[in-house]
Parts: sequence; structure tokens; C-alpha cells
Amino acid sequence: MVEGGRNTVESKEKKAKDCLLVDKYNVEASEILANEAQHLPISEAVPIYEQLLSTFPTAAKFWKQYVEAVMAANNDDATKQIFSRCLLNCLQIALWRCYIRFIRKVNEKKGTEGQEETRKAFDFMLNYVGSDIASGPVWMEYITFLKSLPATTAQEESQRMTAVRKAYQIAIITPTHHVEQLWKDYENFENSVSRPLAKGLIFEYQPKYNSAKAVYRERKKYVDEIDWNMLAVPPSGSIKEEQQCLAWKRLLAFEKGNPQRIDSTSSNRRVIFTYEQCLMYLYHYPDIWYDYATWHAKNEPRDAAIKVFQRALKALPDSEVLRYAYAELEESRGDVQAAKKVYESLLANSVNATALAHIQFMRFLRRTESVDAARKYFLDARKSHNCTYHVFVAYALMAFCLDKDPKVAHSVFESGMKKFMHEPGYILEYADFLCRLNDDRNVRALFERALSLLPLEESVEVWKRFTQFEQTYGDLASMLKVEQRRKEALSGTGEDGSSTLEFSLQDVVNRYSFMDLWPCSSKDLDYLTRQEWLAKNINKKVERAALPNGASLADKNLSGPLTDSKTSTQFGKIIFPDVSRMVIYDPRQKPGPGYLPNAPVPGLPTIPSFASPLVTNIGGVGTAKTLEEASKLLSPALVAFMAQLPNVEGPSPDVDLVLSILLQSNIPVVGKMAPPLMQNPPSGPNQSAANEVPSSNKPWAKFNGSVVRPGQPAKRKEPDQPDEEDNNAMTQSRQLPVDVFRLRQRQRQQHQRGHRVGLASSSQQTGSLSGGSGAVSGGAVSGEPSGSTE
Repeated sequence: MVEGGRNTVESKEKKAKDCLLVDKYNVEASEILANEAQHLPISEAVPIYEQLLSTFPTAAKFWKQYVEAVMAANNDDATKQIFSRCLLNCLQIALWRCYIRFIRKVNEKKGTEGQEETRKAFDFMLNYVGSDIASGPVWMEYITFLKSLPATTAQEESQRMTAVRKAYQIAIITPTHHVEQLWKDYENFENSVSRPLAKGLIFEYQPKYNSAKAVYRERKKYVDEIDWNMLAVPPSGSIKEEQQCLAWKRLLAFEKGNPQRIDSTSSNRRVIFTYEQCLMYLYHYPDIWYDYATWHAKNEPRDAAIKVFQRALKALPDSEVLRYAYAELEESRGDVQAAKKVYESLLANSVNATALAHIQFMRFLRRTESVDAARKYFLDARKSHNCTYHVFVAYALMAFCLDKDPKVAHSVFESGMKKFMHEPGYILEYADFLCRLNDDRNVRALFERALSLLPLEESVEVWKRFTQFEQTYGDLASMLKVEQRRKEALSGTGEDGSSTLEFSLQDVVNRYSFMDLWPCSSKDLDYLTRQEWLAKNINKKVERAALPNGASLADKNLSGPLTDSKTSTQFGKIIFPDVSRMVIYDPRQKPGPGYLPNAPVPGLPTIPSFASPLVTNIGGVGTAKTLEEASKLLSPALVAFMAQLPNVEGPSPDVDLVLSILLQSNIPVVGKMAPPLMQNPPSGPNQSAANEVPSSNKPWAKFNGSVVRPGQPAKRKEPDQPDEEDNNAMTQSRQLPVDVFRLRQRQRQQHQRGHRVGLASSSQQTGSLSGGSGAVSGGAVSGEPSGSTE
């Protein structure tokens, strides 16, 4: 048994390690590994803890397990080293109480010197975590420790009482879970020392205590939303992570508002403590680090903000935006050299240096040093392997807009054309620059040169900008000529979308629009957009219709040379939707000749339609089963209900009409949802018809006076033979939902009377059903059989 249990533990540990090799931030595997480490010897557990803490450096529970394992091995030096690594970064009460236990254990035999060391340790702990909402037990332990200190003289006794009183007075104004208990202890303490003095001190601190208690109640609402067992992992966008982030931000906003109205120094210390606790769990969130640093820059000396940025870059070394924020802070405080070092650290690794980093450093040199420094750096950066066309554009615009030197900018763009002629984005930026120079001849030459070299699929945006340029700066002939060339060039790519090379009204709209001004109404624009979309898909519909059995082009391409036999076999089982029948929804549209409600789809069974009394072939495509054939397969009650449904035009039917038909239908109710039957059903000749509950056991159903039997078609009127009685019945059925509640009340009264009277005569119950103003018989209203059904 022992050997089997050991193998199980080893298998769990191995699986957890394998998971961490794939994803080192796997929370479940990390917790399994930490739990397994608790049962291992210290020599085997230490590597596991070090591995976990290298991934989760702010996981207080892992630090606590680690240090307790080392303390159990009586290794005081290793324990001190672990505490020095984790205490200041993990402001958690449980970990700090473990620290104070260790200090008291070490100093318990050192006498007065050991007591002084313990007192200093308590002061050190309360200075960092004394404002925690869970720090009440720590304050109590500290006060108990102070009371236990020996006092041999009156002066020592006075000093001890003063220290105890000071600790109480700080504790009772701190919003903690134990603030009420601390207040009671403080009252007892003062009364035990001196009642006259206690009266004045209690009167002085009573308002402060009340304020702390009120703030505690508000603070607790925010604290209860936080998951204190959460591990610090990079944001993945999960709902829980977002909720925790919002909960911490609400708590931070609450603390920044200084709800207790204490002095600014104490308030700032609470805000700092809350930020430090927040970073234990949101360690990988750059916005939290940035908010913490900017808060320091506004409320504290800027050196504290710099330290926060340095810690942030250590936690998130790949965060480029935090480096920019750090450099911005240094530059704003006038330390240009420190800001330059931040940029240089970003660019030190040429592999990770990005084009954006080159651009931002070039701009930094331009505004802090000189134009020549920026130009010199550009000449070096353009030789880098990660230099993109963005660097050329950025420096050219800098020379043009800031240095007012269009010649340098033009030469930079021209030099970039040798390297980035294949980039449509670079072509468009160069064209914009030439437009600013009013150099329309070179703009046209640039477009012509680029379009002759770019592939068709990459030239869409260039053609679009060329067309816009001619619409703005060219004459009518050049405008129409470029549009025609664009249509001819893009007609085969599917990007232009025109199935014909002729001009459409949409082209006229595009030519004569300006910014957000259009030469037509929004309705006309929507109509033209729909027509343009339909025109784009005309050819696709024709090709699809030409394929056998409605197979799609995607199905045809799957068997092409790009797919092997295995892939084609797999995809052959997939049923693709017939996208050629997709149209833009318009509630005004009505079924026309192209509306095929029962068109067959390859691989799917044909669904019969029961909505209309007669289903005929539309357009010669497909067939539909009639109601008579379907009644053999479906429940008789369901057939009767569906037979009474009207024809519907649009996305939704008339709800009241459907409800009225449903109330009149004799649909069987099964299971627990059946209405309760009367325990003592009344007897009478018409009782089986008057109070009968529909049941699925009956092989037939009566619906509005017509009997539907298995294998017998439901009787319906032909559409070419209208009848006034049917019209009147339809009119009455539309008005029935108005009396639904009255009907339910009558039925409820009938059940109550039947339960109250017991066995009663059939005539009395019939009278109770039909009595009252505007009464209608239950069978006529609800559709239940009211007479003999034979």
C-alpha cells in the first residue's frame, strides 16, 4: 500500500512538471506541485519551491510553505535569507505572523536583549502591514507582548503603560476586523489604570473610533470582492481576471479618496500599502504599475516613482510601453541622460529592437539634442535588419514638418523607394507627401510606377488612392479614365467587385461625395450598397447553380490538387451552407419567385412544411409532404394544432393568434406539468366531456368540432372556397386572448368548488361554469370536448 501511494504521488508530480514545461503559469499544476513538496524531505522540496517562486515571486502562500519547511528543519540562517527575499514584496498577514513567530522563537532565551529585538520586529511588521484589514490579531499580539514586558521600577512601568496606550490608540483608529474588540480592550485598559484619566481619553478617541468603524464597514465591501488565493499570472482576458482587476481598482479608488479624513501622510501610506498588495496578484498588469508610478509622481517624491518603474521593468522586461513611460518621466523631470539610458537599454538587444523603438529614439534625439543627432542615428538605423519603411517615413516627415527641409524629405522618400517599392503603405505615404508639395506630376508618376510593379492583390489600396487623387485634382476625362483602368485591373481579383466594366450609380456617388457629405439619402445609399453586394455575387450564383446536386465551389475546390486524399475524404463529410441563397435581410421583402422554402440541401433531409394548408411546387424545385401524409407520423393533437396555424409573412407570427389557437388545441399534457385533477370528480352524464383533461392515451383528438383519427387526414377548406363561418371563427379566435385570464379564473373556481363540495351533481357544476356575466362554456373557449365524442 505504501509503495502504491508513493507511485501515485510521483505520477502526480511528474504530470504537474510536464504541464509546467508547456505552460509555466499553469495554476493548477503549480498548486499540485506545491502540495506535493510539503510531503518531501527539505532537500527535495527546496528545488521545487525555488522553481515555483521564480515563476510566482509574489505568491505569499508558496513563500509561507517554503519558510515553514525550512523552519521545521531548524535552519535559522536559511530562514532569515528567505524572509529577506519575500517580506517586503508579500504584504500578507499570514506570512508576516510566521516571521514574528520565528523572531520570538530565536530571541526567547536572550533575555532583555531578545525582548528588545522582538519589539523592534513587531514595530517593523506593523509599519508595513499594520493598516491591513486583517491586522487586528497582530495588534492584539503586540499589545499582549508589551504588557508582558517586565518592569522593575516605576519609570519602567510608566514607559510600559505609555507604549501599551500608544499601541491601543493606533489600533482603534485602524479599520480592521477586530476594531470593536480592540476598543473594548482599550476602555478596560484605561479604566484599570486611572478612571479620571480614562474618561478624558475615551471621550477624545470615541469619534476617531466611530470613524474607523464606519470606514471598516465600507472597506469590507471592497475587500470581500477580492480573491486572496489568486496567483499572479499574465492577463488572459478571462472574466474572473477582469473582475479581480476591477475589484482592486475600486479598492484603490476608495483608499485614494481618504474616506477616514486622516492626515495626508497616513492616507498615502494606506494607498501605498493597497498598491503593494494589489501587485501581489496583478503582478503582470502594466496598467497597475503605471498607475502606481504616476500616483507616486503626483503625491510623493519622484524618486519613489522611478523605483516603481524600475521594479515594473524587472517584472515585465518585454513591456515596451513601460519603458517609454519611464523615459518620459525622466525627461519630464529634466534628467535627459537617464531617459537616454532607458532608450538605449531598449535598443541594446538588436534582436528585440523594433522599428517603433528606432523612431521614438530618433524623435527623442531631435527634441533633446539636435537635428544632426537625429539624422546621424537615422543613417545607422536604416542599415538595421529590423528597419521597416516606417523609419523612412518618420524621418522624412520629421525633416519636412519640423526642420522645414522638403529636399531632405524628398531624398529620403526616394532612397526608400529602392527598398520598399513593394510596400503599398510606403507608396501611399510618399503620395501624400507629394500632394503636400502640390507636385501632381510626380504623384501620377509615382502611382504609375508603383502599379506597374505591385501584384494585383496588393494594389487595391493604391488604385483606390489614385482614383481619389484624380477625383480631387484631375479633370473629368482623367477621372473616368483612371476609374476604368481600375475596374479592368481589378475585375479578376474579386476586390473591385464589379461583374461588369460598365459604370454604376454607385461610382457616381463615390465621385461626387466629399468627407461625410453624400449626393443621396441614406436610404438610397443603403439600396445601392445592397445592389452592389448582389452584383458582386452574381457570378458565384451562376457557377454554383452549374454544379451538380447544388455542390458549392468550396466542395469543388476541395477535390482539387491542393488537397490530398485524406483531406478530401474528411472534408467530403462536411455539409457546407448554400451561401448563394444569402441575401441582405429587409423586413419589407416578401417571398417572391426566388423564395424556395423547401429547396433541398445536399446531405440534409427535406423538412416538410405544415404552415400552409396546401403546399405546391414553387418554380418546379422540390416537393413537400402534405398534412395528410405527415399526420401518420406525428401526434394527432400536434397535427390538429399545426393545421390551424395561419400563413405567416415576415420573421414573426401574430403572437395573440397563436396563443388563441394553442388554448383551443387539445394538446395532451404529460408528466409533472399536468394540471391537478379533482380528488372527487363529480358524476353526471356529461362529466366525461365537460371536465376531461386531454391525455396522450386517446388515439384521437377533437379540434373545433372536427375529429382527427390516426390515418385520417384533417378536414381543411380549400383556399379557393372561402366561407363566412371560417372567417368569423378566425375573427373570434383573434379576440380570445382578451378572455384568457377570465377563463383561467373560471377553471380555478371550478376546481376549488369541486374540492370543497366533494361529490356534487353534474347540473350544479355545469351551472357554476356557465354562470356570470359574459360567460362562455369551457368547452367552447378552451377547445375541450363538450359533448359525446363518438
